Amino acid sequence: MAKKNKTNKSVLKRIKRTATGKLKHGICGKRHLNAHFNAKQRRQLRGTAITTGAIVKKYLIAMGEY
Repeated sequence: MAKKNKTNKSVLKRIKRTATGKLKHGICGKRHLNAHFNAKQRRQLRGTAITTGAIVKKYLIAMGEY
C-alpha cells in the first residue's frame, strides 16, 4: 500500500495557488543588502511572480497536491 506524502508546511506558507491553478510566490532578495540597488531594481522586486518550470511539480508534491 502506497504511503501518502506529508505536507511541507513551510512550502505551503510561501506558495499560493491562483484561481487558474498556477503557483505564485514572493520575489527573493529584498530583505537586506539592497541599498546599492537603484529605484528601478527595488521596484521590480515588489509583488509576486509565477513559478514556472520543473520546480512546479516539486512544489505540488511538497504541498500535498500531486
